[in-house]
Amino acid sequence: MNAAVLVFVGGGLGALGRYGLALWLRPDHDLQFPWATFAANLIGCLAIGLASGLLEDRIPALDQVEWFLVVGLLGGFTTFSSFGLETHRLLVRGAPLMALLYAGASLVLGLALCWLGYRLARG
Repeated sequence: MNAAVLVFVGGGLGALGRYGLALWLRPDHDLQFPWATFAANLIGCLAIGLASGLLEDRIPALDQVEWFLVVGLLGGFTTFSSFGLETHRLLVRGAPLMALLYAGASLVLGLALCWLGYRLARG
């Protein structure tokens, strides 16, 4: 199947998953911690680590799986651009400590979960 089609379908499914997560974890007001984006980024980091570890060297002929899963599905699900915007909004609205906590925790926990997913997949 064409790589662009795989990315398109995966991206659409990932975006729908992200939308569902946002509805489920919807904040009550503007200064509440952005849980939906935070969760999507952490889940995405763990999943991309797992996918990378499972696909690397073990399934060399399945580039299509990587296009669909990593680039499409996880690319559509994770929300780094939303993360940037929400951090900026917290700063502009006078919540610099919340912005720092959100950005720092997203970075540290995201990298840790990426590593964990990779290690779990590679044994």
